[in-house]
Amino acid sequence: MIHRADVQNAVNEFEGVLRLEPSWVPRSFMIPGRRLKLHPDDLYSFGAHRGGINERWFSSTTKASNGPATTADEGLSYVHPSAGAKFLLKDAVDCAGDLVLGSDVMEREGGWSLLCKFFDNMGPIPHHMHQSDEFAKLVGHKGKPEAYYFPPQYNLLSNNFPHTYMGLEPGTTKEDIFRCLERWNQGDNGILFHSRAYRLEPGSGWQVDPGILHAPGSLVTYEPQVNSDVFAMFQSEVEGRIVDWSLLTKDVLPEFHHDLDYVISMLDWEANVNPEFAKSNKRHPVPVRAVAEMEEAGYRERWITYGGPYYSAKELTILPRRTVTIKDTAAYGLILTQGYGSFGKVPVSTPSMIRFGELTQDELFVTAAAAKEGIQIVNPSSTDPLVLLKHFGPGNPEAESLRRDR
Repeated sequence: MIHRADVQNAVNEFEGVLRLEPSWVPRSFMIPGRRLKLHPDDLYSFGAHRGGINERWFSSTTKASNGPATTADEGLSYVHPSAGAKFLLKDAVDCAGDLVLGSDVMEREGGWSLLCKFFDNMGPIPHHMHQSDEFAKLVGHKGKPEAYYFPPQYNLLSNNFPHTYMGLEPGTTKEDIFRCLERWNQGDNGILFHSRAYRLEPGSGWQVDPGILHAPGSLVTYEPQVNSDVFAMFQSEVEGRIVDWSLLTKDVLPEFHHDLDYVISMLDWEANVNPEFAKSNKRHPVPVRAVAEMEEAGYRERWITYGGPYYSAKELTILPRRTVTIKDTAAYGLILTQGYGSFGKVPVSTPSMIRFGELTQDELFVTAAAAKEGIQIVNPSSTDPLVLLKHFGPGNPEAESLRRDR
């Protein structure tokens, strides 16, 4: 149990910057890609029965939904003050959200409505979708749009399948998908015959709205998304591994577990068969302002996730031997992908290897007040840039001009 004074002390210690502990999440039906810098001996720290760790969650106030074996704090981020015990970011937001996110965000959102993660798999995962609010609320959850960005620093190796099947081939019918679901217990149900694979490009990204089928490939993916863990797997076999029917119906009311028409109705059909799917959903980075102007000031900053109301993200690069002060209009979490230096009063560095349960210097949370005041960032290296990814929740005023949903 923490109190408002504990949060205030942590906020004051580094002038509005909070240090966060890595939050690791296993997945039982996936094979870890081994690029998140977690020590090889620690990949199965939750136990072999839980599966390998292939996700790292950032600035998380959302508990993972991994079945009955899920631990009490799985997926949740801890704040680490220099003095005193660590505490959950969720508890900080619950008891003093105005100090962390700002009173306006607490009044509008009621908390930190964002989940962000690194996803790292050896190969592809099953073709699946995330329910919309309409269907997710029936089982007590929120719908889940999500975005992808493929950071080059984490993708020196592409692993086994650097392509993602997305949506359905134009002309596919609901009857086609009905027949795939009917064949569930016959091995591969053939749903990928009705989809289209896109080669994944480091340094670019995608927007995947609720109800859109997708089978993420093997690049390390930075994923800002709504803080929900709902999904439905539509593929019965991937790389020879059988997908249990329960993973299709995990977030479906029990009376509809074998109602194939209902299951298919959860899909956003028009979005799936969109003949211009890539044009509608692929995202290329957009400079925050004129590149020459930023480089003269010692940095480069690009929007890498944009276009919708739920979240946004930037990639910030501080050039070698430069010091800059960066202001933002809302609270944000961040993860370093390259370099070292200082972020405000906090030393930061990109780790080479991480042991499970240990603190690192690559993940922070910036309060709304500190973001608006501006953070001085120093890159002392004479050769390497300092690169970080910043994830924002809904309502970031600076991202409004890039929205595509209106």
